[in-house]
Order: sequence, then C-alpha cells, then structure tokens
Amino acid sequence: MGTTPPVTYRRLVKEVLNRGDYAIIGELIEPGSKVLDLGCSEGELLEWLMDNKNVRASGVELNRERVQQAIARGVSVYQGDIDQGLIDYPPKTFDYVILSQTLQQTLKPLKVLKEMLRVGKQIIVAFPNFGHWSVRLSHLLSGRAPKTGLFPYDWYDSPNIHFLTVDDFEDLCREQKWGVERRFFLSGNRRVTVMPNLTAEIAVYMIRESEKNL
Repeated sequence: MGTTPPVTYRRLVKEVLNRGDYAIIGELIEPGSKVLDLGCSEGELLEWLMDNKNVRASGVELNRERVQQAIARGVSVYQGDIDQGLIDYPPKTFDYVILSQTLQQTLKPLKVLKEMLRVGKQIIVAFPNFGHWSVRLSHLLSGRAPKTGLFPYDWYDSPNIHFLTVDDFEDLCREQKWGVERRFFLSGNRRVTVMPNLTAEIAVYMIRESEKNL
C-alpha cells in the first residue's frame, strides 16, 4: 500500500493562511526555534509554526479582541504597543522576530526595527511596496492618493502612515549597516526577481545586525 507524499511547507501555509509572505516566513523559520511575532493579529501564523515547526511562539498585538482570539488558539500573546519598544525582553531572547505587513503602520519604524534586532538574533520583515507600478499608475492617472488592491483604503482612514518602497528599505539597510541574509519579492503569491521596486507588491527580508553593531 503506497504512502501519500508529504505536503510542502510552502503549499500548506498557503492553503491554511492564503498569504504568500506567510509561506516564505514558514520556509525561513527553523524547527524548534524561539519566535516572536509583532502585530500577530489573531495568531494564525504562530499557530501554524507551532503545529508544523514545533516553535516556541510568542506574540504581541495591540487589538484586545485579536489577542483573545489568539489565546483561544493556544498561542501565547499579550496586548502591547510595539511602538513603545520591547523593554520586557533581554537582548537576543528570540531566534527570530517577525513583523509582517505592519512596519508601515508603526509611528517610529526605525525604532521598531532596532528593537527587533536587539531582542532577536534574526528578524523577518515583510511590507507592501509603495513603488509597485499599480500604485504609481493610480497616483499618476487619478491625481489623488493612490487606492489599489494593495492599498485599498481612503487616505483619511488608512492604517498605513509610512509608504516605503523596496529601494527605500534597501537604502535603510545600507545606512544602518544591517546584514540582509535573504530577500524575496512577491506579486500576488508569485515570486518576482526582475525590477522588484516596480514589479513586487510585497517584499520579505531576513536581516541580522552587522558584527560591528553587536
């Protein structure tokens, strides 16, 4: 009697969560790691990592209802504002600190990134690319704040307050002398490699502090 081939992590995480950035994060996290997810929403990604990679998972979420839903999933999450820092955690507490599609909503993104690098040995950051061609075209043709599938909000009720691009983030990494270990670019759930600042909707970076900053 034959056995069923195992489902790959990439396919499984897409089937469960339907997000390409989560699929990449699922690939990057090593089994048995200690993981902190900032802005973890209802804890879906952490639950998947616990079930499939046996990670020791923690999360931080500002919304009280989402915190309760995450706890109901069996995920250790506390209510907190990541803009206030991560003072409760000693340096290098976690193997990975994740911030997925939340960086553009923080008040002080550089402070948040530095705190992530302080408490994490490696950090994984995913963000929507404001340089995508559809955003540029929407702004050019409408003369108004861009409103696309990637940025569907009206200007007055958008949670996004920092509109960064792939090139902006690359510049920041160079300025801060952070080591970029991996970078991935997505259009929908498809990976792109050509002109990512123009063609990528979502960027995913895995970063570490340079040896000089340690």
